[in-house]
Amino acid sequence: MSESKTSRALVGAVVLLMLAMAAGGWILGSANPRSGLPSEASPEAGFARDMQTHHQQAVQLSMIIRKHSTNDAVRSMAYDIALTQQQQSGQMYAWLETWALPQTGESMTWMDGLLTEESVHAGHGNISPGQSHTMASMGMASAEEITELTAARGTEADRQFLTLMIAHHIGGVEMAQAYLQHGNNHMVTVFANKIIMTQQAEISALNQLLAQLN
Repeated sequence: MSESKTSRALVGAVVLLMLAMAAGGWILGSANPRSGLPSEASPEAGFARDMQTHHQQAVQLSMIIRKHSTNDAVRSMAYDIALTQQQQSGQMYAWLETWALPQTGESMTWMDGLLTEESVHAGHGNISPGQSHTMASMGMASAEEITELTAARGTEADRQFLTLMIAHHIGGVEMAQAYLQHGNNHMVTVFANKIIMTQQAEISALNQLLAQLN
């Protein structure tokens, strides 16, 4: 084989090797095939899973009151919440698919020890820093509360929905704030800030509607 052919063959072999290394995520010495993406135990994965669950209950509560309320303002607010949170749930589902991570995992462990004393007092006050977080501590309605809402009608149904959704949104804001304290993914950070902004605005609107019922 001539020297030129040998050189071309060597260059081709090096190119193929580099492509194989890139496909395996071995660039710069890393042997992790998902190098640079959030891991199974990352705050990004935990946030995406738990916020999906949180959002899905908000959609459930909103659909219940849409059936039972005759208050146009409450029904309109419920529709907006359901639409927004269903769309956001889809985004978080897509993240986990892109990261090649399962959609479910151990609930809320990513938040343990992340909230400050100030954020605890700003929310429900159900937990202290360092204690384990649960979905209930993040404003999730209990099965009994959902049953009561489903059975309620008229103004009482509106009052129950607004009260539950205010607590639910406060919990969602706390979850987003906890991610900002610990996460470093730009895309998720932008998303968490958006949740904080929109849900704080909706908490004010929900409180106004609740005041009008009293």
